[in-house]
Amino acid sequence: MKIAIVGTSGAVGQELLRVLEERHFPVDELVLFGSSRSAGTSYVFRGKSITVKELRHNDDFKDITIAFVSAGGGTSLEYAETITKHGTIMIDNSSAFRMDDDVPLVVPEVNAKDALNRPRGIIANPNCTTTQMVVALQAIANITPIKRVHVATYQAASGAGAAAMQELENQYKQLINGEEPTVSKFAYQLAYNLIPQVDIFTENGYTKEEMKMYNETRKIMHSDIQVSATCVRVPVMRAHSEAIWVETERPLSVEEAREAFRNAEGVELIDNPAEKAYPMPLNLAGTDPVYVGRIRKDLTNENGLSFWTVSDQIRKGAALNAIQIAEYLIKNTPAKQ
Repeated sequence: MKIAIVGTSGAVGQELLRVLEERHFPVDELVLFGSSRSAGTSYVFRGKSITVKELRHNDDFKDITIAFVSAGGGTSLEYAETITKHGTIMIDNSSAFRMDDDVPLVVPEVNAKDALNRPRGIIANPNCTTTQMVVALQAIANITPIKRVHVATYQAASGAGAAAMQELENQYKQLINGEEPTVSKFAYQLAYNLIPQVDIFTENGYTKEEMKMYNETRKIMHSDIQVSATCVRVPVMRAHSEAIWVETERPLSVEEAREAFRNAEGVELIDNPAEKAYPMPLNLAGTDPVYVGRIRKDLTNENGLSFWTVSDQIRKGAALNAIQIAEYLIKNTPAKQ
């Protein structure tokens, strides 16, 4: 099986390399693509050095089975036809195609079968905050329908890429040395600060990131679930956190919810308040599950439940989810005779 990564040099591209290796993904040949700036750079995969090829409008994808694309929405839009024209399956990490009716938006723990119906040969990877949330929500939806969700996100610098992570680190160093911090990737200094804006504002006062959580959740869960989000950038290097309030059709006990999370695919429960045990990004960066804790009844709503989640934005929020989609396709696609 011939596999490609488009956008190898970015944070997600690098994580794709690591996760493919860790999960012993069935790769016979790996081809790496990048911009003219990245072309010629080499990366090691399974002990072998692979040189990045420049992404061009040609027939380089002719024999490639699956291409993981993480090079930004503009690149995805420009090269989608080039990538898919010979039958390559494009698993795209950008927002370019997520809400297109003829492109499935997939989180394997929730709607894996959607990946089998892809008229354009494209499968979209959801926004990282949506992915994390719907994995947790599905655990509840398995036992009772969810009517309404309120969520506040606490998003790490990793959500804005490798350069943003480096900027946060540099800001702390600069401030400690009495220097003016460099502000480039974010609207304001992130070190020692919170920025209640992720992406640009839309006409209704919500940001694009917040509206992604509304629209993508409904598409993935095949539900008219109502979602209201407030997305906040926090001075954490990696792994997003979310405070989630759900309203269900019937009341749920805390123990019922704990059991649902305990049995859910892709979820790990860390919920022991007496021992101060709950998910935190510091301890969980670089891991795969969506961690859930702080489960409690909503004091304002008889059918309400509150809980806290943490998940690594670069792994489950991006690279891991894409690779899990590919693994599902391999397992559920009949072999050619």
